[in-house]
Amino acid sequence: MSISELLSPLVGRLVLGWFFLAQVASYGGDWYNTVLLMNMGGVPAAPFLLAVTLLLLTMGSLSLIFGFHARYGALLLFALTIMFAVILHAYWRVGHDAALRAAEFQLFACHAAIAGGLLLIIGQGPGPLAADNQKSGKRK
Repeated sequence: MSISELLSPLVGRLVLGWFFLAQVASYGGDWYNTVLLMNMGGVPAAPFLLAVTLLLLTMGSLSLIFGFHARYGALLLFALTIMFAVILHAYWRVGHDAALRAAEFQLFACHAAIAGGLLLIIGQGPGPLAADNQKSGKRK
């Protein structure tokens, strides 16, 4: 096994986990404004849904970072990422404002790329340096 086959999945999981934990810190750290934005977007029970979302993001992130049930964590984060991309960055709904449409498309494309990375973890597994692989010693 080459060094890239050993380290690439670990670094990829760490980067994705860091990204989602940074989102948790950002949205959770600005709770009031996040709830306000959710209310402005017509989200019902915004404080409850924000708390549930932050919990799920944290669980999925830690799953990736430690490689513990990483495929389930990646699946959870994949579902949340796609849902938020479609709901929050629906560039196809933007009217005639070309700049706003372009900005929303960029955010949508970023979410799609992150979802693609999560799909790689779902399909290929967490790699050899993961808690999932420590018990059996085999690659999942």
